[in-house]
Amino acid sequence: MNEFDLIARYFNQPALTGQPGCEGCVVVGIGDDCAVVSVPDGWQLVQSIDTLVEGVHFPAGIDPVLLGWRALAVSVSDLAAMGARPHSFFLALTLPKVDTDWLAGFSQGMADLAARCGIPLVGGDTTRGSMAISLHVQGVVSADSALKRNGARPGDTVYVSGTLGDAGGALPLVLQGAGIGDGKNASETALLARYYRPQPRLMLGQWLVEKGATAAIDISDGLLGDLSHILRASGCGATLNSDALPLSDALRAVYSEDQARSLALTAGDDYELCFTAPASAITESESPIPIVAIGTIVEQSGIRLDGQFVDSSDGGFRHFS
Repeated sequence: MNEFDLIARYFNQPALTGQPGCEGCVVVGIGDDCAVVSVPDGWQLVQSIDTLVEGVHFPAGIDPVLLGWRALAVSVSDLAAMGARPHSFFLALTLPKVDTDWLAGFSQGMADLAARCGIPLVGGDTTRGSMAISLHVQGVVSADSALKRNGARPGDTVYVSGTLGDAGGALPLVLQGAGIGDGKNASETALLARYYRPQPRLMLGQWLVEKGATAAIDISDGLLGDLSHILRASGCGATLNSDALPLSDALRAVYSEDQARSLALTAGDDYELCFTAPASAITESESPIPIVAIGTIVEQSGIRLDGQFVDSSDGGFRHFS
């Protein structure tokens, strides 16, 4: 099977290319030298690209259905953090060999998430080599409304969505080769599901644009590390309350309270949103998903947890350190 047959069989299918995305924005999709897309009047295109490498971002032998979902989800999460509506995406896939069962599972998992998010595949590339997956996602936001990292101001409240630390809590199991169905109990299974099937918070991001949030980021590398990106870009600091950290029952069942809080602060891969906004702008009960206030933006730089300075300078995953 050559690369053109591979693309036609597994990726040029309605489940991937027929998603609504930005209605009428895809003029030419898969099958030509380039995709042709349009952006509605009064809107701007936001774009992000991520590369996932086997052995670095996902373990060898991972269920391809789960990998297809996860690969697209972590990229779409960047659109959520900007408050964008999905437009379209590109896939560049490097494979050591053609494995038809693997390709069928991978494309199915990706199609399942594409359908959930309403984002169509419009092009990409395939080649041979060590396994790597690159995804380029596009979304649209009304002009000058994109949520950025540099808008936090002293007095703003710091919020997070969902629960934190679950994916990090699953990581020891993942590294042992566990899939979603391999948990020893319901709590381990719940943590594994959070790792393998992250849920991009698209509706929340769009709601935050409407409500006047001042800054946002998705939590991919841990709360402290990712919040520090907002603080550096905004030129301010934050005080956090560890008692306010949202911890799931599953995380608390598997780990001690101190371990669970440590995971919530430092573990990555949750793909929840951390955002700032004036307290008067946000009514937690109106949010499309659960959110909770965990602290306040202050003038003094750095992060203080329960009144104690926390060194987050090396927070987050780094590839070259």
